[in-house]
Amino acid sequence: MSYSTADSLPPVTLDDVRGAQKMLTGVARVTAMEGSRHLSQLVGAPVHFKCENLQRTGSFKLRGAYVRIAGLLPEERAAGVVAASAGNHAQGVALASSLLGVGSTVFMPQGAPLPKISATRDYGAEVRLHGQVVDETLAAAQEYAAETGAVFIHPFDHPDIIAGQGTVGLEILEQCPEVRTIVVGVGGGGLAAGIAMAVKTLRPDVRIVGVQAAGAAAYPPSLAAGHPVAVDNPVTMADGIKVGRPGDVPFQLVRDLVDEVRTVTEDEIATALLLCLERAKLVVEPAGASPVAALLSDPGAFEGPVVALLSGGNVDPVLLQRVLRHGMAAQGRYLAVRLRLTDRPGALATLLGVLSGVDANVLDVSHVRTDPRLGLTEAEVELHLETKGRTHCVEVGQALREAGYTVIG
Repeated sequence: MSYSTADSLPPVTLDDVRGAQKMLTGVARVTAMEGSRHLSQLVGAPVHFKCENLQRTGSFKLRGAYVRIAGLLPEERAAGVVAASAGNHAQGVALASSLLGVGSTVFMPQGAPLPKISATRDYGAEVRLHGQVVDETLAAAQEYAAETGAVFIHPFDHPDIIAGQGTVGLEILEQCPEVRTIVVGVGGGGLAAGIAMAVKTLRPDVRIVGVQAAGAAAYPPSLAAGHPVAVDNPVTMADGIKVGRPGDVPFQLVRDLVDEVRTVTEDEIATALLLCLERAKLVVEPAGASPVAALLSDPGAFEGPVVALLSGGNVDPVLLQRVLRHGMAAQGRYLAVRLRLTDRPGALATLLGVLSGVDANVLDVSHVRTDPRLGLTEAEVELHLETKGRTHCVEVGQALREAGYTVIG
């Protein structure tokens, strides 16, 4: 569902982006550009991270939200603004509204992570929890706007939003003037559209590559069709790019200016997030790690110097724990096995001795004795192990079998 009509809105120009940059002076940070030695070696050319995960509110969203709200007429400001978001846009709208003295109401799904709800309230918004999915939350926010006259602030489908996000592109050119490829995560398309407009106008030789999660990739079929196409039931851990339909306004710019849109898997995103944490010492949310996932999955496809945009760092600690464990498993550094052993005193200690002998670190042990599937003298043990890679996982399994254990999973 679209919340604007692209044909009735003015196009986004470089002057708009430059105007947004002036407006954001002293409001949004000029975020750091950090080199990645590991990825540079992998790609065979310099790779840099543009760290929007270190932006105020933890993501790039403040840029567009502030520009959009600052552009409202006095009577519109007086009516207040309303938004719907599971996290980053909510916080961007809340802080931008507070800085501009505008009242804000933010609708969030009932299952939104508590840290994001708390942060949105702390930035000054009234938070209302409604619906189980973002589509229900969006509908509630629009209904509220119709009833109260509050201005609905769309997360990506408006020229002011795109102009604000485009300031990231200007900063990239200033910080890394030799850049040849920019890799950016894509959800609705506002960030990619803004960056592409700013960069391609000044440097048409720079390649812009968009990245979507494979389970929520609406842009490839939309680009093939020539117009926005909805994807039913998008599924991905990367909430920041979990959008079922491209915006009408950003779609035109992405279609005309973005050179390629790639997809990455959940395993690749998890591995990328783990790399950002371990190698770069940067906390990045799954959507923010998607450009890194693209580089890891096909490093030879990117001409350097490369700038990978880390769009946000607002990751729920519970999700972070799950994603890190998933990323470790994808790299063969985390192994879960179930096996059966004879239920007698010392049996578990003997099993742990076998694992110690192959240098596997035991993280968790679950012991089941009463189950219809088990014999009278049998017990089932589930082990979660930290390992050193795929080869080590094979060695662990082989050691268990050689010791006489029946590995069943």
